Amino acid sequence: MKVNNLNELFVHELKDLYDAEQQLVDALPKLAEAATNPDLSEALRNHLVQTREHVTRLEEVFRISGEEPDRVTCKAMKGLIDEGDRSRKLDTDDPSVLDAALISAAQRVEHYEIAAYGTLKVWATTAGNEDAVSLLERTLEEEKLADEKLTEIAETGVNAEAESGEIEEPVTPSPRRSTTRPRASKPARSSRTRR
Repeated sequence: MKVNNLNELFVHELKDLYDAEQQLVDALPKLAEAATNPDLSEALRNHLVQTREHVTRLEEVFRISGEEPDRVTCKAMKGLIDEGDRSRKLDTDDPSVLDAALISAAQRVEHYEIAAYGTLKVWATTAGNEDAVSLLERTLEEEKLADEKLTEIAETGVNAEAESGEIEEPVTPSPRRSTTRPRASKPARSSRTRR
């Protein structure tokens, strides 16, 4: 395909990203199903809802740009989803190792999308297409928040559990005792058990 100006390049990349988001709509339920950490599963399901909204927003960007929504196969997303499938099928006895692999795969997708949306936003700004800029900026911020949520899930438990081979036991509330964990400065019994 011959591309002669920034607007044509914008439309071409818009088609690529439109395909990427639709590939994700198909892939995210499988990752959410494979996740064993409830926070991770919920984050992936929530991002599926957002991804469907992203598809709708891209369709609006097409209309604003005077184009019909169309797809060009996004080979990069296809590769990232293939990697996610390999993570999903990882042979491990430790569910936290699987979750760590799923987070890694999902964050690679987020980083790709952050780059793609950021680029399209800059090109729309250059073209003076403020309505498109607004829609692209909204999605860009949601992709960044999704990435931050995945980092939080990894750093607040999944990675440590995967590294140590230990899982935290849930705290059972008692009517007379606080469920607050003891401060690090006080000696406390470990709330972890080795597998």
